[in-house]
Amino acid sequence: MHAQLLMIEDDARLAQMVGEYLGLSGLRVMHRADGASGLAQLQGAGSGALPDLVILDLMLPDMDGLELCRRIRALPGSAAQLPVLMLTAKGDPMDRVIGLELGADDYLPKPFEPRELLARIRAILRRRTSGATPAAQALRFGTLEIDRNARSVTVAGQQVELTSYQFDLLVALAERAGRVLTREQIMEAVRGRGLEAFDRSIDVHMGRIRAAIEADAKKPRRILTVRGVGYVLARQQD
Repeated sequence: MHAQLLMIEDDARLAQMVGEYLGLSGLRVMHRADGASGLAQLQGAGSGALPDLVILDLMLPDMDGLELCRRIRALPGSAAQLPVLMLTAKGDPMDRVIGLELGADDYLPKPFEPRELLARIRAILRRRTSGATPAAQALRFGTLEIDRNARSVTVAGQQVELTSYQFDLLVALAERAGRVLTREQIMEAVRGRGLEAFDRSIDVHMGRIRAAIEADAKKPRRILTVRGVGYVLARQQD
């Protein structure tokens, strides 16, 4: 695995340690110590020079990491679709919820084991490339179309914006359309492991997906909640 990562982290010692550890696995890490320089790096990069993933600290000296995540998602072109793994030092789960709502693909609380960071990075990068095969055909449900090759989603011909992780969640449901999946089964399908103690991330992402693909996210007709169980993607859709 030879991927380029951008780590936006004000702790230089931590960034050096992470860079050296990930380098042993063939991952190259660029480091920026504040939000402004990290954002400038992404804004100045051409499409071919963009990193494959951004590791973003929640606590930065010049800018809140949540605000920086929002700005990354507002960048033009493919930069807005970059996977973001957020590092959170705060204990309040709401910080993680807000980060997911703003478009982060995953989160990892500090302090963390470098091996877990590597595992999560590998999972995110693997999800980005797993659908890029000739055999992956588009999934269609009424006016909803999911193109696994292009990793794009359209509703009535209009493209909708989802993060890399949200796309994978939607694909997991679509490939099992009509079948009720628990949150644990969805997480297993996407990440290859079960839920952790903090499991509201799935609900947050489902809310974001519904906002993108439903005519009325408060009265969903595509992604349905089965109370006490989980979620199901309806086979028959308008």
